[in-house]
Amino acid sequence: MRGELGANPIEAVLNRFGFWTLVFVLFALLPTALRLVTGWGEAIRYRRRIGLFAFFYACLHLATYVVLDHFFDLPAIVEDIVKRKFITVGFAALVLMIPLALTSTDRAVRRLGYVRWQRWHRLIYGSAVLGVVHFVWRVKADHRVPSIFAAVLTLLLAIRALAVRRHRPGAAAS
Repeated sequence: MRGELGANPIEAVLNRFGFWTLVFVLFALLPTALRLVTGWGEAIRYRRRIGLFAFFYACLHLATYVVLDHFFDLPAIVEDIVKRKFITVGFAALVLMIPLALTSTDRAVRRLGYVRWQRWHRLIYGSAVLGVVHFVWRVKADHRVPSIFAAVLTLLLAIRALAVRRHRPGAAAS
């Protein structure tokens, strides 16, 4: 168990939290794709919980960056966000997740109304894209793992896009 974090343990922890954030984001998108492709909708009831796990890991990722990597040096953090594009898109991905986490209760669904709540929760698609871009831009050498995430996300988005197109009025004629 000792020494598994390597020469830069902060970077290793950051990378692990970021990795698990993306895993949970993609898993949160999976139930809808499964329902659209197979008709099996049982996994839908776990989607919110999975999304909250994604947000939890994103917060751990950010906390590690703010606390351990930058020791609460807010001017340096802001400079980093502005200067380094992979951090900019990662931060934007997290910002898009905040309203999702805040409205992931039954009470929020009732208060917003299901249709409006559902529109808000489509922000996950933008967050997922930005998260994968963050990962791709962050990795300097071996892009195999980020490419796998990008391919999975592309497949999930394609399934969603095809379903939306199929259900649009007049889509059957085209």
